[in-house]
Amino acid sequence: MTDSAKWLSLAGLSLAALLLYLLAPVLTPFVAGALLAYLTDPLADRLEARGLSRTWAVVVVFASISLAAGVAVLVVAPLLEQQLERLIDNLPALAAWIKSSALPWLKARFGVHLKLNNLDQITALIGQHWQQAGGAASTLFSSLSHSGVVLLNWAMNVLLIPVVTFYLLRDWDVLVANVHDLMPRRYADAVGGLAAEADAVLSAFLRGQFSVMLALGIIYSLGLYLVGLDLALLIGMFAGLVSFIPYMGAIVGILSGCVAAISQFGELWAVVPVLVVFSIGQLLEGMVLTPNLVGDRVGLHPVAVIFAVLAGGQLFGFLGVLLALPAAAVIMVLMRHIHGLYKDSDLYGEQRLEPEIEPSESADP
Repeated sequence: MTDSAKWLSLAGLSLAALLLYLLAPVLTPFVAGALLAYLTDPLADRLEARGLSRTWAVVVVFASISLAAGVAVLVVAPLLEQQLERLIDNLPALAAWIKSSALPWLKARFGVHLKLNNLDQITALIGQHWQQAGGAASTLFSSLSHSGVVLLNWAMNVLLIPVVTFYLLRDWDVLVANVHDLMPRRYADAVGGLAAEADAVLSAFLRGQFSVMLALGIIYSLGLYLVGLDLALLIGMFAGLVSFIPYMGAIVGILSGCVAAISQFGELWAVVPVLVVFSIGQLLEGMVLTPNLVGDRVGLHPVAVIFAVLAGGQLFGFLGVLLALPAAAVIMVLMRHIHGLYKDSDLYGEQRLEPEIEPSESADP
């Protein structure tokens, strides 16, 4: 590659980054739609392979997504709001248990003396604010309705995402082929190989991990419901959602589940069933779910995942959060190839030259 081509490529990347930063609010629904199309494209391909046309395959997939979203909004969301209300109602009992049992135990066991004089006031303030707001849906709507422009933009984004998803899913294979045809022929095979490897990593992480998250959310929620916890759905689904970071879902679920169990039953023994539920979930995740649904092709370290999400959110807001994991997968594949090129280079494999020792001249007999 000539110097002019290198500078032109650098200028193009800089311009793309600048446009991405400036157009971040506008690009959010398009990126969300592209991610949904990417996640559901294999299902549309399978239906197409069974004899359906591409349009009808996309219609079936899109109808399934819409049905799942409708069920989540109409059934799951009200249940979650009810459990949030129960959590708010249980806060005074939790505060009383902390002051009457937890704090004296810490003082007697470890000599730790904590003063939480404002704990009752804090819990009362949270409950009062929740009652005045009228619940999660009313709080969200009231926060959006303060600005008509914000409400309009939010509604437009919600309406744009399914439209973009439908058309991108219908033309996904055509778009991929067109992008491949636009590449310079001398780099097409190399870039195509890198893209295929990045797709394998990203597919295993996004599609596989999403399946693991959903399965764990169901397992945790069902297990906590069977042991009688009122906040089973709220804690179980939240623990499943954050389980893309190894052990984080179990840690968050155990802590919140133990707090909910103590506030509901008022006894320390109530945490035992919660520990059993999350132990079973962890065993199923490590022995069944992750090996079968994700496999060993991912290679994205948990710290890299956390950094990518936080860095993307800091730089580009919600758009950066959506782009964080795809960008991390591509960067990881590129770094892996760069590492391979470095290991094969003379810079890495060059050995230290030993000074040549001239043989001494032997005396003639």
